[in-house]
Amino acid sequence: MVQVARARGRRPPQGWLDALRQVALFVAAYMLYRLVRGLVDADAGQAALANGLALVDFERALGLFFEPGLQAWALGRSWLLDSAGFMYINSHFIVTTTFLVWLYLRRNDAFYYVRNMFMVAMGLALVGYLVFPTAPPRFFPELGFSDTVAGLVGQDSSEAASVLYNPFAAVPSMHVAFALMIAVPAIRLVAPRALKGAWAIYPLLVTFVVVVTANHFWVDAALGALVAAVAAYAAHAGLARARPEAWSWRPAIHAEAAA
Repeated sequence: MVQVARARGRRPPQGWLDALRQVALFVAAYMLYRLVRGLVDADAGQAALANGLALVDFERALGLFFEPGLQAWALGRSWLLDSAGFMYINSHFIVTTTFLVWLYLRRNDAFYYVRNMFMVAMGLALVGYLVFPTAPPRFFPELGFSDTVAGLVGQDSSEAASVLYNPFAAVPSMHVAFALMIAVPAIRLVAPRALKGAWAIYPLLVTFVVVVTANHFWVDAALGALVAAVAAYAAHAGLARARPEAWSWRPAIHAEAAA
């Protein structure tokens, strides 16, 4: 945020101190999120595999265990899987961060509401990871899944990256949750219809990406959407009522209390 504002030669909407505070808050929250996400007992691996198979049984009971067939179809289209793998690795951070920077600088009145959504959602996700560790589809090659992201970046890079996160944190899908938490506000804030349409498609595209790369079952994606919805409700019905002058969605031209 600070670098973008400096490049524009403009003072951040609420001053430099507030901008630094928001950066520090997101960095601290994300680091805590990644730290706790990785604190899973070694014995949780068996439970995670069992929970993953339970999701497979649930989807089969519904007649909606379509993920192996979807990936098999995509395996014949390397360009599609390479694009999906690239998006899976990069979009979660790049698109989300870019939107939040834009939101802070250009639509600052809405930033604090969205920020609060993210804080609540990450807290809910950590509960899910700890209570219900779940192996992603790529851990079940016997069911027809392939780890296409490892195939894209290389097995060594994939294993090195796994040291920094919990591989059994498939439920909920925060790729989908984050996509919804930026797409819905963006649709309400941007004016061009083409941009509204692009943002409307974005969560669907992210859902396709996480499923076709065998990093999530569709149930994980649905639970990610549920987390986003609960976080939005908490930001609206709870936090916004606690500090309506700063944390509500309503535009606030003079939001001195936004911190």
